[in-house]
Amino acid sequence: MNLALDFGNTFAKAGLFEGSMLQKVITDVKLDHLPDIVGTYAPDNIIISSVSVKPSDIVSRLGGEGALILRHDIPLPFKIAYKTPDTLGLDRIAAVAGAQEMLPGANCLVIDTGTCFTYDLLDSQGIYHGGGISPGIKMRFQALHTFTANLPLINFEEETPLIGQSTKGSILSGVVNGTIAEITEIIRQYCDKFADLQIIMCGGDAKFFENRLKASIFAAPELVLRGLNRILLYNV
Repeated sequence: MNLALDFGNTFAKAGLFEGSMLQKVITDVKLDHLPDIVGTYAPDNIIISSVSVKPSDIVSRLGGEGALILRHDIPLPFKIAYKTPDTLGLDRIAAVAGAQEMLPGANCLVIDTGTCFTYDLLDSQGIYHGGGISPGIKMRFQALHTFTANLPLINFEEETPLIGQSTKGSILSGVVNGTIAEITEIIRQYCDKFADLQIIMCGGDAKFFENRLKASIFAAPELVLRGLNRILLYNV
């Protein structure tokens, strides 16, 4: 059994795999949970991706178990053409690997709707070119509140008006509908440039946006975990 650990900006989760098959997802993982996870499932191989906790701290909680630490310079199942690979987010690397597993040999645009929204392009030759980064939904609401004198902090709601008839409604309309417009236009531009482009969306808000975009989209909530496992299998 393989264990994939993803410590993101906001949440941490674990995925347990038999070969390439995802068997179980454990959410809201804390460092203190790791000894129990290892003791219960006794994984043969472990991979760690972390942008929020030192990998050495994670390894120590695993009881010193050997683990593959995700970095841009380990063997990967695709080629990185990014000009500054040392600054490339680990979650982006993992998501691209997951997309490659789901749709091998395809031009893929991976959209991650996490703390930040990321757009990542993997071409049909297995070359990763880069993409874009923009603020996530919560960050947009927070920015309006933080950088103005009077706008309140609004929580994300799925029922969003086009015409806001209150300050709350106007913020919801601007943030949510503006984000939908952003994603729609970016997809259109990528589709113009890359033939038969496949769109894969992951992250906490993937289902919400999948149902509101006109483009054909594969929603893959556990794409990062699947990508981590693919990278692990590529290295063992």
